[in-house]
Amino acid sequence: MFINLYRVSPEIAMDLIDILEPRLQRQRIDGLSTEHQILTALRFYAVGCYQRAIGEQWDIAVSQPTVSRCVRAVTNTINDVLLRRWVRFPMTDIERFAAKEKFRTAPQPFMGAIGAIDCTHISILAPRQHEEAYVNHWGDHTLNVQAICDPELKILNVNARYPGARHDAYIWSNSPVRRIMERRYNNGERNTWLISDDGYGLEPWLFTPLKHEIPGSLRYQYNEDLCSARSCVERLFGVWKAVFRCLSAQRQLMYEPDIAGKIVNACAVLHNMRIAHRLQDIEVDEQEILHHIQMNDRAVRQDEALPGRAIAIRIQDNFIARQYGRM
Repeated sequence: MFINLYRVSPEIAMDLIDILEPRLQRQRIDGLSTEHQILTALRFYAVGCYQRAIGEQWDIAVSQPTVSRCVRAVTNTINDVLLRRWVRFPMTDIERFAAKEKFRTAPQPFMGAIGAIDCTHISILAPRQHEEAYVNHWGDHTLNVQAICDPELKILNVNARYPGARHDAYIWSNSPVRRIMERRYNNGERNTWLISDDGYGLEPWLFTPLKHEIPGSLRYQYNEDLCSARSCVERLFGVWKAVFRCLSAQRQLMYEPDIAGKIVNACAVLHNMRIAHRLQDIEVDEQEILHHIQMNDRAVRQDEALPGRAIAIRIQDNFIARQYGRM
């Protein structure tokens, strides 16, 4: 019952109360205790709407304005206190080796991968400022949220700062993670990459699918394996939006972009806490995955003259020859 209502276990809820109380107890929203503030926010994350589902809930009966204030306070506190602790990209050699091992031993393995990357659109209220920047190619007001995950659907990185009109490849090109991958490569790291769909451009540290390969060829098998392995990020979006319905395509975050992005971050933290506590009891929402695929950016045009492009092609070719030539 508790998990159905709040999407976390009582143990996780108690941990949140203990950790966040020093910050939240100072705010005392409408006289609500830290416990009630957190439960109110958790219920909002779970259902994505206000009065009927939250304000009239028997154990946290509060008004819509109070719910909104609780969501803001708890969301900001989770971002400040827990985000860097629970959503961490592998940085050290030990962490990156462990990340590779997860992909090597996964049901859909891919050698050298440390994460699968993609973006997904989260519907938001039309903002008052720069409204046109948030209109995606389907005409909806959204954030375009970049996420990187492992085969266990653990979120390794989330970037919810960009408006819906921005292309996946643009967000990646300005991502701190891209700078990390590039710096590691320039410092001598090899055979380490993220995997993506063709909404991104090939780089020495980012593998993408090839086009129009002959079935049965080595390059075709590479495509099959890459697409199977990177499907974990699509499953992540299906699970994430099924658990936290505030992110669902059937909902709209009635907040300005900044707090909407922080709500996305908070749900990433809670998602990873659920994984750590083995709470994976909600099935993938296939409709959310279908909606994500339909909303996805079209393939980027590859500029053969881009710096590093020739090196990336050579690295990809060598990987295919080494990995599939002995099959």
